[in-house]
Amino acid sequence: MSDDVLLHEIFFDVQRGLPRQGPGSDASTRKTLTLCRGLPARPAILDIGCGPGMQTVALASATGGTITAVDTSREYLDELKARADAADVASRIAIVAADMNRLPFAPESFDLIWSEGAAYIMGFDNALAAWRRFLRPGGFLAVSELVWLVPDPPAEAAAFFAEGYPAMTGTAAVLARLYASGYTPVGHFTLPDRDWWESYYTPMQAKLPALFARYRGNDAALDVVRMAEREIDIRRRFADAYGYVFFVGRKSDADVRGTRANQA
Repeated sequence: MSDDVLLHEIFFDVQRGLPRQGPGSDASTRKTLTLCRGLPARPAILDIGCGPGMQTVALASATGGTITAVDTSREYLDELKARADAADVASRIAIVAADMNRLPFAPESFDLIWSEGAAYIMGFDNALAAWRRFLRPGGFLAVSELVWLVPDPPAEAAAFFAEGYPAMTGTAAVLARLYASGYTPVGHFTLPDRDWWESYYTPMQAKLPALFARYRGNDAALDVVRMAEREIDIRRRFADAYGYVFFVGRKSDADVRGTRANQA
């Protein structure tokens, strides 16, 4: 097993069993849906990078629509299946093991594309461009992205994310990128701080002592665990400086968008 594969496995071990794989909540999922005004009564939704699927189940419960949930991890997809069965929505959730870079769907198949904290995996701009073709005319994209909330972030936080997510920008820049990629922004909001803790950092922090014990003597593995501990500490001390913002855009008419761009 290569070092990269091993470190990926350690990272997955840190994440294993958490209710969510990033900040979020059912309340924020429902709030985001209210920004998608004009969805069909029973929309076709594509949830990209669904993880263990808390938001997938919330989408199915809130909309009455059909959800196609995509992830590369069979373990996460199995967790989603168990959640969907428990919530009695499994009949409306299609579970697909696939890479978000190579989605096996026909163009214009969905009314809403949803992705919580996962677009960065293929590059945020790449995701915006690649996923647009799967939306029906006037369809919605709802995507959360990590952004700076202040113009001059604290040096320690800036250094941490310069290593972890150097592409991180501010809200205004993300809105501009949405428009440039063929979406009309229709609303956005910052996830509340509790969305970071209740289903993500608090259960992750509870796992750390056991992980430190499990990997005692393995410096490379311990570095991954220490990074998780450091990430939690940065959030605790600098929560006002950065956050996840949920953005909703509506698929624009390409010709109209191009005309406006030429006039700008």
